[in-house]
Amino acid sequence: METFILILCILAAVLVSSFISRFIPRISTPLVQISLGAVMALLPIFPRMRLDPELFMVLFIAPLLYYEAHTINKVELLKGLRSSLSLAIGLAALTMIMVGVILHAAWPMFPLAAAMALGAALGPTDAVAVSSLGESADLTPDEHSILAGESLFNDATGVIGFQFAILATVTGSFSLPRALGEFLLEFVGGIGFGLIMGFVVNWLFESARRLGWETTTTRILLELFLPFLIYMVGQNILHVSGVLAVVSTGLLVRFDHTGVGPNTSKANIVSSSVWKVLSFSLNGAVFVLLGMLLPAAMGTSWRDRRVSNWMLVATITLVCLTVIVLRFLWTASVLIFTKDHETGSRRRITSKLLRSAAVMTFGGPKGTITLSLALTIPYMTDDGSAFPMRSELIFVAAGVIIVTLVLANFALPLLAPSQSNEVPAQQVEKSIKVLRGTVRELSSRITDENRLAIQQVIKQYNHRIAKLKSRIGQYSPKDFQDLQVQTMEWEQDYMEERLSRIEEAQDQLEERLKNENTSIEQAPASTQPAAEAEPSTEAETVADRDADAQLIDRRSDRGDDQEELLNLRSQEQAARRILSTISGSLFHLDRGGELRWRAYTARRRLRGLLHSQFHRLKHLTQPIDKDRVFVAGRHLQAEMNHFLIEKLYSELGKGRFKTEDLLNTIINHQMIESSAEGKTEYAGMPAVRDQVEEAKREGYAIELGQIQDMVESGEISRTTARKMRRNVYVMQVDADSAL
Repeated sequence: METFILILCILAAVLVSSFISRFIPRISTPLVQISLGAVMALLPIFPRMRLDPELFMVLFIAPLLYYEAHTINKVELLKGLRSSLSLAIGLAALTMIMVGVILHAAWPMFPLAAAMALGAALGPTDAVAVSSLGESADLTPDEHSILAGESLFNDATGVIGFQFAILATVTGSFSLPRALGEFLLEFVGGIGFGLIMGFVVNWLFESARRLGWETTTTRILLELFLPFLIYMVGQNILHVSGVLAVVSTGLLVRFDHTGVGPNTSKANIVSSSVWKVLSFSLNGAVFVLLGMLLPAAMGTSWRDRRVSNWMLVATITLVCLTVIVLRFLWTASVLIFTKDHETGSRRRITSKLLRSAAVMTFGGPKGTITLSLALTIPYMTDDGSAFPMRSELIFVAAGVIIVTLVLANFALPLLAPSQSNEVPAQQVEKSIKVLRGTVRELSSRITDENRLAIQQVIKQYNHRIAKLKSRIGQYSPKDFQDLQVQTMEWEQDYMEERLSRIEEAQDQLEERLKNENTSIEQAPASTQPAAEAEPSTEAETVADRDADAQLIDRRSDRGDDQEELLNLRSQEQAARRILSTISGSLFHLDRGGELRWRAYTARRRLRGLLHSQFHRLKHLTQPIDKDRVFVAGRHLQAEMNHFLIEKLYSELGKGRFKTEDLLNTIINHQMIESSAEGKTEYAGMPAVRDQVEEAKREGYAIELGQIQDMVESGEISRTTARKMRRNVYVMQVDADSAL
């Protein structure tokens, strides 16, 4: 029961930290969580905590590495792959060696192997900590991709180096050839097992989807179960690197990008939401645990008479300087020897290059993985003695984490301050991404009841996207005008073909009525008047009755045909009016003085006018009731809009027109179709207006959520997010004022 209460309290601290960070944006979320954990540890209501190291690796590292590998931008990762691997392998190995040697030389109480274990634990960086800084800096795309790749690969390097250093400390022996052989076996074996599992997982999920077995529940449960299974099988059964196996699988898995359809989209949305909550909870729990362990680790070391308190502070300072100086020198060297993407030559040593090296130095604080590794240091060695300086190692690791987080929190804004006037194109592209994500989420929430309201809101979002794209030259009104012209030409072709079919049916029906009239007029001539009729036989009487019945049936059919003919004439007049309107609109469109276009539209208009006059002279009829023509026109418009919607949907993905323009036009015609079919009744308009306002509020909430997701993923700075949120708040106030 105590364990359950402890878990609830840790989750509550993570929840509280998310609220506190909103009110204190200058302080990073990890620092807030560490502070809350320390406060919880000082209160007597919480039990003393002792965590199983292997359980900690499985519970925290495996899912976090899988999610980080699965969500990383593969294209950006490939661009800075060499630099990322240099930092992840070379710098991590150098940090392990130099920290171990310097710490052992400065404080011989630390065994060399244990000191190198600390150096290995300090190799990995925490990209999540960087993205959650209170006032994040504006990193260039190269800096962002290199840091992201490093934070992914150096986790595996640090874990493997840490495991060998701990093994040497526990057993008291170390063989370099054996260590290298085991390292290669774990490294290559872990990657190989992860790649195999990636292919198997893709095949398994895609096969289940193809057979119709995939559901949102089973998909999420299997995906959550996957990193734990891969890590435990690789680490405990195959004896390869479980960390590399999880990373390799996460990089290769792509089943969530291969399916199409509403069910797959719904599953992807739910999966993304679940993983974001899980990732934030696990990261937050690790930092809360760090805060809870700090007082005990500090108290143990502080009360130890063999350890000088000033020596502890000096050790933290020395290790921090070693890590920071090594990282700065290595990063500067990487930037110097890496060719510039634009010029193709090596970069010169300039103030800009040194500033970029400093940004990447402080942009790699220690965090989740460092703490996780430090907490997995065993309590005992193989001979039964206590692990040397275990509390002090955790204390120093925690101190370095805090120092690097504080430096990142306050130094990065000074080195790379957020620009108040960001490049408009970048700002607009980020805003467009938010709006497109909002449109996708709103589209997934459409039902039969709210379809009209959400379509109206989506139309407004598409207008906003079009305006933003026009600001950066990605959108031209001419593109939308071309789509309008093409749509009206489709309307014109459809209505001309429809009118031709109406006239053909009308001619056939008139011919049939003419024949029926002749038959009915001839029928009385064969029958004599009753007064002059001679007495007839019984057979003649029956024949006369049958003839009368057939005459009545023909007259009834003639009445139905006349009603059908009236309907056809109503449709004909309505079709001609619609066609005249379309032709007139096409003729008066501004096509930049294109004489050929003017002549073409005028020729089609004249041909339609002559055909109409000829048909009227051929079929001289009485005027038709206007209401009947109006009803026929509504039905024809509904049919035409249904045809256009299918035609516009077929254009999606072809590249002829902009997606936003096509979707906007589709929504317009869907609303026209609903109105023409009588689905939109005036009595229900107040309810529709309420639904529109509710859909707007949902859209604003989704938009704010999209902005927060981009902040947490590091795609935008908090300054940019604050501006984007302010725009949403203004629109919310305007909507409330309109109500």
